[in-house]
Amino acid sequence: MDDDEEAARGGDPFGPGTRFGRWDPGARGVRVIAVVVLVVAVGAAVVAWRARPQAEVIAAPAPAVSADAPGGSASPAGEVVVAVAGKVRSPGMVRLPPGARVADALAAAGGALPGVDTALLNLARKVTDGELIVIGASVPPAAPGVVPPAPGAAGGLVNLNTATLADLDGLPGVGPVLAQRILEHRDRIGGFRAVSDLREVEGIGDSRYEQLKDLVTL
Repeated sequence: MDDDEEAARGGDPFGPGTRFGRWDPGARGVRVIAVVVLVVAVGAAVVAWRARPQAEVIAAPAPAVSADAPGGSASPAGEVVVAVAGKVRSPGMVRLPPGARVADALAAAGGALPGVDTALLNLARKVTDGELIVIGASVPPAAPGVVPPAPGAAGGLVNLNTATLADLDGLPGVGPVLAQRILEHRDRIGGFRAVSDLREVEGIGDSRYEQLKDLVTL
């Protein structure tokens, strides 16, 4: 039976018994279809979620360390460790960033004690790893009524070309580190040719040179 015949009969093409109305899933069938559609939708969402681009998290590398840091502990590469002694609030070893200066070391040690004169200290000098910085060191006072001779060889003057580390360390404002630098500079240039050559030693600025020039000789 075609549509014209059904129409001629006055029937409904979508009514029961027609070819468009023969299949009726019923309420249970509708629920089953809804569940199937929901499962398909959830599965598609899960597949899409798993296929999304993901950012890879890369852990930052740990800072390099130096195994031979003073005190047996490791320190970040490039960091310098110096010892600050003398008249400071917190003497001891301090850790400083590369390029730090004596002023930074002094600040890390809590600063000089009240009344300590640091005018002759080269605060702008860059520190080196493992060095000793002595703050407020001075020559021990002499007994009353006795004029102490200047430290060093005969005549009370220190001979720059024959002085030992202890001789140079006894000069005012010169500690063991600076004394060692004077000896190394002497060896490097083959001996001092003039007292003014002291200006070429790292750590001896104009103020310190003026303090030392009358206490040394050749």
